[in-house]
Amino acid sequence: MYSFNNDYSEGAHPKILEAMLNSNLVQHDGYSMDDEHTPHAKELIKKEIQREDVDIHCIVGGTQTNLITIATALRPYQAVISAVTGHINVHETGAIEATGHKVIAMQTEDGKLNPALILQAIALHTDEHMVQPKMVYISNSTEIGTQYTKAELEAIHHICRQKGLYLFMDGARMGAALTSPVNDLTLADIARLVDVFYIGGTKNGALFGEALVICHPDLKPDFRYMIKQRGAMLAKGWLLSIQFEELFQNHLFYDMAAHSNQMAAILRKGISELGYQFASASMTNQLFPVFPDQLIEKLSRDYLFSIQEKSDDSHSVIRLVTSWATKEEAVRSFLNDLKALTPESR
Repeated sequence: MYSFNNDYSEGAHPKILEAMLNSNLVQHDGYSMDDEHTPHAKELIKKEIQREDVDIHCIVGGTQTNLITIATALRPYQAVISAVTGHINVHETGAIEATGHKVIAMQTEDGKLNPALILQAIALHTDEHMVQPKMVYISNSTEIGTQYTKAELEAIHHICRQKGLYLFMDGARMGAALTSPVNDLTLADIARLVDVFYIGGTKNGALFGEALVICHPDLKPDFRYMIKQRGAMLAKGWLLSIQFEELFQNHLFYDMAAHSNQMAAILRKGISELGYQFASASMTNQLFPVFPDQLIEKLSRDYLFSIQEKSDDSHSVIRLVTSWATKEEAVRSFLNDLKALTPESR
């Protein structure tokens, strides 16, 4: 059984494990305060984003990062605008609502918000009898594998400035977006255009952890208090920093993400050549092919993947995800099995 179920089925890249092992018996101060690795990791990230005027916090996981950031930014009566497919709306067990903030979920064609949808959300909330939209949450790449262009992000940035909204980018799969063949954004562009974002490690070869970058000055004060209160402050915080040191040395962050995209590209090409369609136009490491249900049942005997949704009475959309560690032979094997199960008349 080979897993295409997610991009965190494996542990961590050997270079990261080696770095952690090399420091294993070195004593460190805790809580990402005065250890030697935290300032170096921050220095590397600041160099990559070409900004010194940011605060950086390494946090253990994406859900914690999302809920802490949103809870910090919003007053009790304020809400966050998201695509209906957004991770905070679908896959975080109401974590944002549990902080007391509503998620305003907007239906999209491609998993991406745009100025028109943001203005629509604002227009639907007219006075103090309703929650007040104050933040826009976007994911890059999105939960259905699509990604934002520089022009799209600039347009969202402009409308957020115009309407006084914070702009927050979930970067759980930032690596996949930045190394996609259709990408025209850099981390420096993102740091210029959003108020707060994070760089995902968990889904790009780290053992665990995300690096949150706070650009807007209003979101910086007392942020560590929120991390601690929400149970996300790791005592052995240097273990987070060591990983981001390795990720942003010798191009490792980008190399791993590029590999995951390359493996997805092989899958995408092979599936397309067999005549199957995709539910989204993803050029990143998540693919959403539409297969007959009988075919899905047969494939699931040898491969692990998730079923996204039913497309009709006899077909479903599945999700295939590749990672930094996906083996090309496993990809080729999947395509060979798919071809053997596909009728020649198709």
